[in-house]
Amino acid sequence: MRKFIVHLRSIIVASYPMLLLTMFLTIPGGLYAQNVEINISKGWEGDPPLLSSLVEFTRSESNLRVAVKRYVEDKASIKRRYEVLFSPARHKRLRDFHRAWQERLEELDFDALNHEGQIDYIALRNRIKYDLEMIKLAERQAKQMAPLLPFGDQIRLFQENRHDRKRIDPKTAAETLDGVANQISSLTNSLIAEAKETNGLVIRSGISSITAWTAARQIEHLQSVLKDFNTFYDGYDPIYSWWAREPYARADIALKNYVAAIDEYLVGIKPGGKAPIIGDPVLADGLRADLAVHMIPYTPEELIAIGEKERDWIINQYKMVSRDMGYGNNWKAALEYAKNQALPPGEGPWPIFEIQEYTEDFVEKLDMITIPPLTLEIWRLAMQTPEKQIINPFFTGGEVTRVSYPTDGMTHQDKLMSLRGNSPHLNFGSVMHELVPGHYMQGFMTSRFNPHRSELMRTPFWGEGWAQYWEFHLLSRGLPRSNSDKVGMLFWRLHRANRIIFSLNYQLGNWTTEQAVDFLVEQGGFELANAEAEVRRSAKASPLYQVGYMIGALQFRALYEELVESGKMNATEFHDAIILGGRLPVELVRARLINQPLTRDFRSNWHFYSPTKDN
Repeated sequence: MRKFIVHLRSIIVASYPMLLLTMFLTIPGGLYAQNVEINISKGWEGDPPLLSSLVEFTRSESNLRVAVKRYVEDKASIKRRYEVLFSPARHKRLRDFHRAWQERLEELDFDALNHEGQIDYIALRNRIKYDLEMIKLAERQAKQMAPLLPFGDQIRLFQENRHDRKRIDPKTAAETLDGVANQISSLTNSLIAEAKETNGLVIRSGISSITAWTAARQIEHLQSVLKDFNTFYDGYDPIYSWWAREPYARADIALKNYVAAIDEYLVGIKPGGKAPIIGDPVLADGLRADLAVHMIPYTPEELIAIGEKERDWIINQYKMVSRDMGYGNNWKAALEYAKNQALPPGEGPWPIFEIQEYTEDFVEKLDMITIPPLTLEIWRLAMQTPEKQIINPFFTGGEVTRVSYPTDGMTHQDKLMSLRGNSPHLNFGSVMHELVPGHYMQGFMTSRFNPHRSELMRTPFWGEGWAQYWEFHLLSRGLPRSNSDKVGMLFWRLHRANRIIFSLNYQLGNWTTEQAVDFLVEQGGFELANAEAEVRRSAKASPLYQVGYMIGALQFRALYEELVESGKMNATEFHDAIILGGRLPVELVRARLINQPLTRDFRSNWHFYSPTKDN
């Protein structure tokens, strides 16, 4: 059975009264081309698109996409209904839901699905298995937190009974709230008393600082749940208000004070002080689940070794540029020069426009991907808030791209570090990573083509890997305008290799957050504040998020070598097919493009890595 993978510029843009469309068909045995002529009325490029091509694209889509959409929406609905995090009722309902879907997938005739449907089947199967693993993880976390939340069930049952359409007895509610307020106040007073005896941080058996931090966030969540419950009755039911208003107010204050006490005495977050970097490493077992769902057939140790090999190659490239700049092999001196080209306050945003315009022209001349003209029109620039810069000290992409730059309220040292970390040369490669053909264009396309795949799983190996992969291409094809620009691009490429090393060592429990910060400063040339922000971001992110940049880029590079450099596809066909196919583990992208025969028990087995020899 023939299947269309429609790669057509006419799907993305429409610019001529007579357009020659090249439609790539996949059949057992390979790719071949068929030419089709379609008349369209002359109009502005891409607005409106060529509708007949969009209709043809729809015919080629996955015949499982509605099922995937149903799974995603139903799961989200259940989570909204059973809103209390770490609740046994939530866990049971979700586990029943996932297991029922597993049974339905087993009943489905896999061979009756089209190839795109089989791709979605495998992705959905993997996601359901992963979701079940995450329930187990949440149950373990709930058990660890339980000693700090003896009142948790009483609060969650207020809301869960309400959602079960059960009416509360006002007097009983008041008695429960009174008891909860007293219990929480007692817990807070005990913690404060212990802190006075130890002159600061309290150590409790079985309660790590990470567990305490997670518990504090859960208590904040319970406080919001209780507020929503109270709002349903208070002022609307006069008997409830008469009985419960006062004990609810005391419970609300008690929850707030208890969170503050846990943060200060069990976590170590001092009022007005610098917050420690807190995270929850998933260790080897947790990483196995994430590697499986993202279809990466390497162990964490093998991935670290890949990061180290790539790092060695990048350092050699750094030294070559450094010698050209007159600094010998001292690549850190070349990096310092690039950092110190930072513009004065107030000038931070404006080079972004210049860099993006230059990059757009460069990519257009390469003719390697179809860029929808509307993408170049609608993106806007905004400033990153000081609060957001604590987590992300650099600028981020999207239709509204945000620039990280120092504000007048920062300390003097933080201002200098922000300036140096966001000099135009260091931003040079990141502009196209965040905008076009990077993240912003990704979002533009995936919201329009195969959006159900984005909703199922936003894998960083496709998302971050794609943007990093384009940095590979554009560096090798001469994008940098100067050695300082090249230093900026190598700075980020080195950081993506370093991310593999520090994030996996952290997740495995081999490194502390302090060691990760020191590594980025000493081995990556990072400013201290920026290194702390990077590690803080990594500690809160999904376990393989930081790994996805370089490893995903290496996957796309291997696929480019397999299909484009071999002559099976040209570069534009290749890149357009990827961006139209939606977010998937890259091994499934490969399966789409080579029309790989699939089975319902398909497992990851693509060992894609070969060391970088050139760009």
